[in-house]
Amino acid sequence: MKAVLYYRGSLSSCNYDCPYCPFSKNKDSKETLMKDKQQLETFVSWVRDQEVERHELSIFFNPYGEALVHRWYREAITELSNLSHVNKVAVQTNLSVKLDWTTELNKKKAAFWVTYHPGQTKESFFVSQCMKLYEQGISFSVGTVGLRSAFEDIEHIRKVLPKDVYVWVNAFKDRSNYYTQEEIERLSRVDPYFEWNVRDYDSLGKKCGAGSNVFYVQGPGLVKRCYKDRRVIGHLYREGLEGLSAERLCGMKKCGCYIGYIHMPEMPIREVYGDGLLERIPTGYVHAHREGEALV
Repeated sequence: MKAVLYYRGSLSSCNYDCPYCPFSKNKDSKETLMKDKQQLETFVSWVRDQEVERHELSIFFNPYGEALVHRWYREAITELSNLSHVNKVAVQTNLSVKLDWTTELNKKKAAFWVTYHPGQTKESFFVSQCMKLYEQGISFSVGTVGLRSAFEDIEHIRKVLPKDVYVWVNAFKDRSNYYTQEEIERLSRVDPYFEWNVRDYDSLGKKCGAGSNVFYVQGPGLVKRCYKDRRVIGHLYREGLEGLSAERLCGMKKCGCYIGYIHMPEMPIREVYGDGLLERIPTGYVHAHREGEALV
């Protein structure tokens, strides 16, 4: 079967201290890091073995914290991108690490969900990191949180990055009705699909790929229908994909997270993103650099 796996291990540490993030500047103990490493190695081993089961997998790493500062994540992404039965492997990252290792990636399968945090990094450094991926022809999108204090930084990063790099804005939802209509229009000039993320979608009792062909895997192997739903539907290593897969209607009243609502079949956003749905790259943003023509 074809399946999407979101993976989140025990890692909960980050080298940034964003005020809106509960994991900012958190430091994991050696024991936690070792457990996270072992969990990831078990997961990669399981993925490796799925070739004989003829499963086709797309994998997204979205940890609590920054993964790529740890060697085991870089090695895992590199290996997975080179497995024949893995269609895609993507990772959420602030792109603060050295990128010399990316030359070993399968560029047709690896993708980066890059997050930009004004105040945590210099724009010049962040852009230079993005351009390293761009020049290698590696797919990536750039996203940021739509805080009012960051509006000008968001607009500027859109101006300095190549036009064929998609810049998206995550709506700040810690406060209800945070944006005025004028602000929504302003951010939509940066991200043409921003207004879709401002909304929370009625989801209770509706169909979703979550739990059917989309699975949210915790480090020990426990699987949830989605991260917002706390119910565990099974164990990846004991039951496998066939044992886990079942049509499960959503049990949550609302869905407001991109990695959740994109798997609702009724959402037109799925058509907009096409094969770039996982890494959040709309079909219109194909890196021109891959064909030798940079849009700057």
